[in-house]
Order: sequence, then structure tokens, then C-alpha cells
Amino acid sequence: MTRAMNQAGTHRKESYWRLVWGQFRKNRLAMAALGVLALLAVVAVAAPVLANDVPLYMIKSGRSYWFPNLITYPSLTAENFYRSASRWEPGADEYALRTPIPFSPINQTLPDKKRPPGAKHWLGADGTGRSVAARLIWGTRISLTIGFVSAGIAVVIGMVVGALAGYYGRWVDTVALRVIEVVICFPSFFLILALMAFLPPSIYNVMVVIGLTGWTGIARLVRGEFLKLRESEFALAARATGMGDARIIFRHLLPNALAPVLVSATFGVAGAILTESALSFLGFGVPAPTASWGELLYQSQRLVSSGVWWLVVFPGAAIFITVTCFNLVGEGLRDAIDPRLRQ
Repeated sequence: MTRAMNQAGTHRKESYWRLVWGQFRKNRLAMAALGVLALLAVVAVAAPVLANDVPLYMIKSGRSYWFPNLITYPSLTAENFYRSASRWEPGADEYALRTPIPFSPINQTLPDKKRPPGAKHWLGADGTGRSVAARLIWGTRISLTIGFVSAGIAVVIGMVVGALAGYYGRWVDTVALRVIEVVICFPSFFLILALMAFLPPSIYNVMVVIGLTGWTGIARLVRGEFLKLRESEFALAARATGMGDARIIFRHLLPNALAPVLVSATFGVAGAILTESALSFLGFGVPAPTASWGELLYQSQRLVSSGVWWLVVFPGAAIFITVTCFNLVGEGLRDAIDPRLRQ
């Protein structure tokens, strides 16, 4: 009997998010997708040491340089080395430890123009001789950054608007709902295109515009949660002790309304990556020569007819796998949060 009581006490002490994580781990497909996303995050962070024309370690003119691809050395800058690194080859008393893909995502090599996949360029080269593999690796950083930052902007705006509407109700709720309905009336992608047409090409503009047009769904979710939570016992007790509205909203109610927001944010990251790729494909996204998956697809429009199929297959596969993995993680998180599916 004592053992049963101890087990019951352990279950009571187990936190809500521990229960969610335990349920999430039972979904093998979602866990596999989470592993792929973790690998993509590692690739994005380690891009300078995976694909770069500047060596990881080098001996030049009798001096040793550790990680010149990460550290800018004044002596190398004075020699204009960083601009000609792709053409530098070590001499008799010199040495260079290259990255796995010894090519820059920006520097052009015209003799390698439209080179198919092979020993030199594993995934081929684009129309100006740049390595597709290098641009895919650096494009991972761009795509994930745009996805997370855009989703973060949408989450912050959506939580603030939804929290205020759900907590105060009355005219605040009415105004918030009318604003949400007006934004929803416009097709989001065409609204983004219209805004980007008036803004200069910039990765920051892409992130801000996608974030400013994707907050309505999160605002409605948070509003619905606040309508339920504002009359709960702990909210009434906090109000009775004289706490201010800001403290009640952000310290007591909002943490209890985050579960559906996390699910929506996961889907929002996937949608932002897909939107950025579509914008770059149409020429409104990340400006050249910045490497992005959508920019590679943009190049393929005029080169695929000449047999450059790798500019379609590899960036398209990267976008498909990444968006699918985010959607699988979102579905797994949604199922884990649903108490009806918890064992």
C-alpha cells in the first residue's frame, strides 16, 4: 500500500511539460522529424566550417592561422587574402586544411558554370559556377533564421493582442476581433507580395513582413484560452490579492495558455520557410548573392530547360523535407498536448 501511495505521489508531482514530453516521445515519426530538424540546426550553425573557401587551418608565409574562416586576421586582410582565398593554393612550405566543401557560397567560378554533380561539386554548380552544396548549407541558416524570427514576431504580436482581448473583453475584444477579421480578409501571400513590392529587397524586410501578416491565428487561440482562464479560481484569487492586470496576464494566465501557441508556432515556422522560398522564387525574397533555397529555385527557371536539373531537385528536396518535419513535429506536439490521447 505504501508503494502505491508513493507511486501516486510521484505521478502528482510530475510536471505538465514532462507528461507532454513523455507522450511526444511515443510518436516515433515526430521524434524522427525532430532529429532531422536538430541536424539542420547543427548544419546552419556550423555552415562556416562545412562550406567555405577559407581553410580551417593554414600555414602561409611561415605563420600559422587557426580558423581564419571564423577569425579575421589583420595580416591576411592586408594581403587581400579573403577576396582571393578561392584561388590560393599552398606552396612548398605552406599547408591548408580545407573544409569538407571547399567552396564559398558567393564567389563565382565561371569555368565550373552549370557543372553537373560529380567529384568536384557533389551537388553540381549553378549558372555562375557557385557550388550548390555550399549554397544549400548556407541557405539552411537563412531559411531557419527567417522561419524562427518570423514565427517569433507573429507569436509576440498574437499573444499580446489575444491576451488583451480575452482578459478585458468588451470594447477591447470587439476592436481586436475587427482588426483580426480585416487582416484575415486579405489573402496572406498576396498581401505579403504587395508589401514587398514597396520595400527594398532585404532579409530583414522578409522576416518582418511575414511576421506581421501571420499573427491572427495565434491571437484567436490566445483569446480563447484567456476567456476560459480569466474566470478560473487562481485568476480570481490573484485578482483578490490586489495584483495588477499586467502581472495577472503575463505571470499567471499567459503561461497556462502557451500549449496551443507552441503548436501553432511550429506550423508557423514551416509556413514562413515556405513563404520565403516562394517569395525568392518570384524574385521578391532574399536579395542576391545571399544563398537561400528559394533563390536556387529562382535560378532554375531559366536553366532547367538546358538540363540543369540539380537546381530544382536539391533545393526543392530541402524545402520539402524541412517543411514536412516541422509539420510532423507540430502534429506530434498537438497530439501530446491533447489529454484525450494521453495514456
